[in-house]
Amino acid sequence: MSLIEVNRLEKVFKVFKREKGSLNVIKSIFKRKYEIIKAVNSITFNIEEGELVGYIGPNGAGKSTTIKMLSGILVPTSGIVKVDGKIPYLNRKENAMNIGAIFGQRSQLYWDLPVLDSFELYKKIYRIGNLDFKRNVEFYTELLDMQEFIKMPARQLSLGQKMRANIAIALLHDPGIVYLDEPTIGLDIMAKSKIRTFIKEVNKEKKTTILLTTHDMDDIEQICDRLIIIDKGTILYDDKLKAFKEKYNKDFMITVVFNNDIKTLPDTRFKIIKEDGPKKHILIKKDDLSFIEAVKFLSNSYDIVDLSYKEPEIEELIIGFISK
Repeated sequence: MSLIEVNRLEKVFKVFKREKGSLNVIKSIFKRKYEIIKAVNSITFNIEEGELVGYIGPNGAGKSTTIKMLSGILVPTSGIVKVDGKIPYLNRKENAMNIGAIFGQRSQLYWDLPVLDSFELYKKIYRIGNLDFKRNVEFYTELLDMQEFIKMPARQLSLGQKMRANIAIALLHDPGIVYLDEPTIGLDIMAKSKIRTFIKEVNKEKKTTILLTTHDMDDIEQICDRLIIIDKGTILYDDKLKAFKEKYNKDFMITVVFNNDIKTLPDTRFKIIKEDGPKKHILIKKDDLSFIEAVKFLSNSYDIVDLSYKEPEIEELIIGFISK
């Protein structure tokens, strides 16, 4: 049995349809018109214990709705959802004790209390034993580098410090599953790096299952092993991240600085997509040429000052995949 089981899950919202004009406003008092929105459309997937899964898609794709059904916040319209063998919306308390959640910049810290005092409150809420609490506070304080601010009030913390403390709170009770929604949003490079390293370390040490939703594709590439892409409530892709890159990474780009400012390349396998005088950004399909073949051809045909190679970013691949 998988840790998370989702089978033909659907969520439909009935939304009041507002029409312009005072007459229509009066009519709506007596007879309302509604629009049916299918936020999640018959999705199916299983997640095993210890997996690191990126659950991504554009705004309005159905990501947050799915997470809320997994958390027990929303009741599905139809289909089956089970988390650790339990139906979340029927077993809200039991489900809550086994999950941790971070939703963007929404803080679980108490504004005027030191971080450690907030930890103490969550210890009581989740009924964490003294030894487990002490061990986890020490473990997360070290991994998240919180020594300098753990006794400071939340109102004095930077955004990055708050995010680290919130992640620690979500994990204090040793949940088997953690839902992370934009855990690095608004953070600087160093803070992002610390959180990414921490997530991988917790997964390694505690076998915690992570479901990550984010618009930062660097998060996905550096943290996740598996990728689920959803759009308009429907799953478009569910497989290993490595397999996605191998299947959809069809091109590569080389940036060439020519000694002379050439205007065109007669060989159609080389497509100039951007140029700045003698500096050309050239797109090449992998089916047409390998990097070595491309370099050999250009070196033999032209006087080259400099040349560099670049694979497409994961974000570019995903945007291309969704929009095709």
